Amino acid sequence: MAIRELETLVHHLAEELASFRRRALVAEAKLRDTDGTGNGDSVDATQRMAELEQANEQLRAQLAAVTSRAAQMLDRVRFLRQQAQGGAVGGTR
Repeated sequence: MAIRELETLVHHLAEELASFRRRALVAEAKLRDTDGTGNGDSVDATQRMAELEQANEQLRAQLAAVTSRAAQMLDRVRFLRQQAQGGAVGGTR
């Protein structure tokens, strides 16, 4: 059960990372498109960049939390494996 939870958590983490990457690539492409156009969008671009940086910081915090949770689950799985292996050895005596 713990392994299944860990697998699900890792799967969600991978999906979230892929989503973050797509968003970052789109944002970078938009920034390149608006950079140097001279059409008065520099204020909007600056504001949008600030918003993206704030969103990026929030995403980093979420990623750190998910990474921490994944590490906890992995530790739990290791502990359960050790307990199961110890139980198997103790049961054969």
